[in-house]
Amino acid sequence: MVCTKPSVHTMSEQDTQAKRRRREHSPALKRELIERSLQPGASVSGIALEGGINANLLFKWRREHLRANSQGALPALRTAAAVLLPVSVQSALAEIAAAPAMPVSRQSTGSIEIDIGGARVRLRGAVDEANVRVVLQALRGLQ
Repeated sequence: MVCTKPSVHTMSEQDTQAKRRRREHSPALKRELIERSLQPGASVSGIALEGGINANLLFKWRREHLRANSQGALPALRTAAAVLLPVSVQSALAEIAAAPAMPVSRQSTGSIEIDIGGARVRLRGAVDEANVRVVLQALRGLQ
């Protein structure tokens, strides 16, 4: 019987790949993608996908661009002057007092679970108090 030793490889013996370099994008590509992404309604993720880059990278370029431009002139997108609109205030207290009281509608997407006497009741969505009361009284009658 011949006994052979298993071979052990160390990092120095292995072929190592050359270090990966980061891709370098041209200033023209960066400028074009940034300008497109600053347009109203533009999808930054969609523009990044079309440009073959990660959306996070485009967001980073945008931040850098906006910081650099905020020190000098603001980009055209942000230079729009504020517009004041006329406002008139009218007393609505008389209308509120005259209006009949309406029950408050509670829109709920939650659920309520009630365990009574071995029965479990699940109530989902909008539940009004009157219906819950009827169900609970019916369950008490079963005990």
